[in-house]
Amino acid sequence: MQRIAPALRQDNVPLDLISLIKTVLAACKEISFRVGQGHLSGVMGSTLDENIQGEVQKELDVVANQLLKDILLESGFVKAISSEEEDTSVAGHEDGKYIVSFDPLDGSSNIEINSLIGTIFSIMEAPAGMSADDPDMFKQAGVNQVCAGYVLYGPATILALTTGNGTHFYTLDKTHGSFMLTERNVQVTENTSEFAANMSNQRFWHEPMQNYINDLVAGTDGPRERNFNMRWIAAMVGDVHRVLVRGGLFTYPADSKDPNKPYKLRLMYEANPMSFLIEQAGGLSVTSTARIMEIEPTDIHQRVEVILGSKNEVEKCLSYYS
Repeated sequence: MQRIAPALRQDNVPLDLISLIKTVLAACKEISFRVGQGHLSGVMGSTLDENIQGEVQKELDVVANQLLKDILLESGFVKAISSEEEDTSVAGHEDGKYIVSFDPLDGSSNIEINSLIGTIFSIMEAPAGMSADDPDMFKQAGVNQVCAGYVLYGPATILALTTGNGTHFYTLDKTHGSFMLTERNVQVTENTSEFAANMSNQRFWHEPMQNYINDLVAGTDGPRERNFNMRWIAAMVGDVHRVLVRGGLFTYPADSKDPNKPYKLRLMYEANPMSFLIEQAGGLSVTSTARIMEIEPTDIHQRVEVILGSKNEVEKCLSYYS
């Protein structure tokens, strides 16, 4: 098994980008240790604060955010960072080549039940001629990503990574602290009989998605004429990992529960990096009207609907909207 640096060199990844990826992973290894300590770490409760999204922050959210923020801004590679936990972007080095967006701890509501959580990150090149303190440099479509990945903190700590040459899995060898390549060119199966959705929101979904899910639930008695299994981890990082491993469809569709917030997932911190990983593995990642990675952002905390996974099933879902 290869360590991550030679594996990336094999994909002709520039040395400065390799160094930046290793910097991200240094923070993730520290987060993995804190997560693995559980209540022994002393950072497993909730704070009294809300983040910019209006969500109550967990103590580990704050710790993970600070770890990533500090190590990236000190690296010299990064012009600015943007985090789900920060009100706006944070300036780094004026001559930094890259900008990094991240969700420091996706699925943090799972912390107290010891379930799957993870870190999601996206790397783009910094536009020329813009100041490091200008958040508008993050308003780029996902097709401009040069790297995306997540680190899943489960029984094993697993990295899913793409630099545009396929999606690969690495596993953290905790005996010497290195991420080792364990699966190259992961492929999402084109067909599936599994889906992931927050069914408690079903009554708020738009009619096409309600009809689609109803047909899946109807199983052999419905128009699809076969049974589908539902799996829901309540952490996008875990649900997408399952799709990459064994296929499936994951969706967080538009809903009417809160007219001011029709979408749940964040474009820059969740949807774009996951879309890059899924597409590089042969799957599809879309809204009901567009390819996610072609969306031109208007705000660094913009939200979108998400439908991603096995190619033929995503296309079947979209057919309900036509």
